[in-house]
This record gives sequence, structure tokens and C-alpha cells, in this order.
Amino acid sequence: MLRVLKNFLPIPSNDPNPFFRAISYVDILGIFERDPFGNWLILKRAIILIAGIPTYWRIAVANQLKVEGTEHIEKLPNQNVFFISNHQTYFADVITFYHVFCSVKWGLRNRVLPFCLFLPRARTFYVAASETMKDGLIPRLFSLAGAILVERSWRAKGENVKREVDTSAGENVSKGLKFGWVVSFPQGTTSPYAPIRKGTAHIIKENNPIVVPVVINGFRRAFNKTGLGYKKRNTELTVKFKQPLQITPEMTVEEITELVKNIIEQDMPERIARWKEEANS
Repeated sequence: MLRVLKNFLPIPSNDPNPFFRAISYVDILGIFERDPFGNWLILKRAIILIAGIPTYWRIAVANQLKVEGTEHIEKLPNQNVFFISNHQTYFADVITFYHVFCSVKWGLRNRVLPFCLFLPRARTFYVAASETMKDGLIPRLFSLAGAILVERSWRAKGENVKREVDTSAGENVSKGLKFGWVVSFPQGTTSPYAPIRKGTAHIIKENNPIVVPVVINGFRRAFNKTGLGYKKRNTELTVKFKQPLQITPEMTVEEITELVKNIIEQDMPERIARWKEEANS
């Protein structure tokens, strides 16, 4: 019980404004909190609640959500935690992460309930392609819940491209890690078994975060590519959190990249073969 109550205590702020720094010690509701990008956390909490209520039905009632391994994340610190996951839809994956994080904050293990969306965990960010989050009203709304936008150097609007690497992406992820938890999809695309981008390894080496691998499944069968439309209801959606990785400073970018590929299960020939068979059927 005490551990759960600690999840709701205010976290002292480093805001340059002395008033906000002082009020942060007693601001239990987080009304005056801002993230490092200048966004008010009270607004983020409102968006998580608004987006979470209808999406709870989609992932946990219209489909069957199975969560494993939240015991690995319930005692994590409030900052510098980096979740790395495979990716299957634009939005359903991220929304499900938010549901799980909110439920863990309320002391639930391996299940989600909608009441946890009240006073949700707002110190959470996710890495997303800029073009995806600017395409329509709903993506723009979801973006306010904590998107760290990046310009992909290898792909744009479904086409392969070549352009300069967005150097601000790593800096913004570092800002997010110093403030809270960041969810990243190292493949940078919803295409299954795509190669792991080395930017993830660089972020790990530069920030030395706690790295939590996550493997998801079923979302591609249940939803369309955006994650906003159904393909097949009553599908089992699985989210499995694994033990934090042991990454040493001596490991190279290539070694970390290979480790990430293995731990999020993007190197399994039998699954690749099964996916190709389903895609051709």
C-alpha cells in the first residue's frame, strides 16, 4: 500500500521559474507541472483520460488483452527508463503501453482497468515519426500525450528516402529520459522484422538508462495499420515486459543493436516464416 501511495506523491521540479519549483513540493495533482518540452502535465493527464476511456474497450473488451511481466517495472525509478519494443500499429501499441503504465501506477499487476486513467502516469513519452503524428486531428491529439517527434532519414510517406539524420531526435529523447520514461520502437516502422536502427544503441550508450525490453503480438491481426480501425475482433493481444537488460559501457553500438534485435524477438525464423505465410494467405 505504501509503495502505491508513493506513486502519487509530487516530484520536485527543476523548473527555472522559482514559483513552479516551490509549488512542485506540494502539487499533488500536478496542476503546475511542465515537462522539459514546456507542455503542462495536467493537459497530458486530461488527454490520456479522454483517449484512454474509448480505447480501453477496443483493447480489453472487443479484444483480449494479456499482459505479462509488470513485476519488472513496478519498482522502477521515475526517470531514465527506456522501453524498447517491436512495433505493429501506429497508435494501438502506444495506447496500450499507457494503459499498462497507468495500471502499474495504481498497483495493479498484469492487468488494466479504466479507473487507473484518473490521475494517470504523465511522465511518459514515446518516439514517433513526425509525419505520422501530424496527419489528422486524432494523431495531433495523441501527440500532445507525450510524443517525441523525429524526422526519419530513411522513410517518408511509405516510400524509401535518403535525407540527413535528425540530430535533434537523440537530444529530445535524452530530455525525455531525464524527466521520465520513454517508449521507443527501434525498428522505426510497423513493418515486421525490419532491421534495428542504430540510433537506439547510441541513445543507450549516451544516457545509460534502465532498458526494459517489451514484446507485443496480435495488434497487427486485430487492427489496421493505424491502430484506429478493427480488422478482427476477439483477438488475443499480448504485451510481455522482460527483465531489464544488462548493458555495460564496454559494449559497442553494433553489439547493443544485435542484443536489441534478439531480445525483442525480431530474429526468429519460425515467426518470420509464419508471418509471410499469413501475409500471402
